[in-house]
Amino acid sequence: MFNFLRQHTRRRYLASQPVQGVLWQKMLLLPLLQGLNEAELNQLKDHAAWFLHTKTITPVHGLEIDDELRLLIAVQATLPILNLGFDAYDDWQEVVLYPGRFISRDLYTDSIGLVHQEIRVLSGQARHQGAVLLSMMDVIEAPYHPGSNVVIHEMAHKLDMRSGSANGCPPLHQGMSYARWKKVFSKAFQALGRQALMGETGTIDLYAAENPAECLAVCSETFFAAPHLLFESYPDVYQQLSLFFRQDPAARRPQYQYRPVFMKGGWV
Repeated sequence: MFNFLRQHTRRRYLASQPVQGVLWQKMLLLPLLQGLNEAELNQLKDHAAWFLHTKTITPVHGLEIDDELRLLIAVQATLPILNLGFDAYDDWQEVVLYPGRFISRDLYTDSIGLVHQEIRVLSGQARHQGAVLLSMMDVIEAPYHPGSNVVIHEMAHKLDMRSGSANGCPPLHQGMSYARWKKVFSKAFQALGRQALMGETGTIDLYAAENPAECLAVCSETFFAAPHLLFESYPDVYQQLSLFFRQDPAARRPQYQYRPVFMKGGWV
């Protein structure tokens, strides 16, 4: 009964508050959305509208944002859950938007119990049971870059955290094998780790070698931003992500002639 009422409320809202046509037409020009059919685009538009209704986007440091930027965030954020349902994001409420990359000061406890502060400059961060932090400049550039997408990266972390912690293994759908998932991602993680250790370049961002959670997030952003690269480099990972996201972007997207080259810490 509760689910029926929630769906009814959502349908009524979407019927009364659709995304403005002019803004939506601009979104349709994004390379990230190439290949989506009319039904998928309509579903994405509804997800984006509901995202803007249910999530708070908080600009900081004097940043002012308009409806187009809000929609750009929402479209990228909801592409991964296109066929998962919006409930996949029901455990968090806020996006905090910085003008550019920001400093994060996080506490962690080492193996002997000492507490340390880690200071990092980031373009995005997903906080467990908290907000998603994003850099506006990276949000704007992400849909046009054929190798990475900070918004999708952080959304993948949020989906991963639904298992209780970001460990590279989100709750899987019925019929998917946890053993198969772990075997496939462990093999990819080890291969990426060897590349990073040897100072080699890679076809996907070698930040994936940091830990299993980052491996999932990087592979997820590549799955949507450069699906053919992931399919060619790690076909088993691609297959698992296709099952998880219930999408096949390589089948709907053309191959890019430009292919980014990734090194440890960034792309060139």
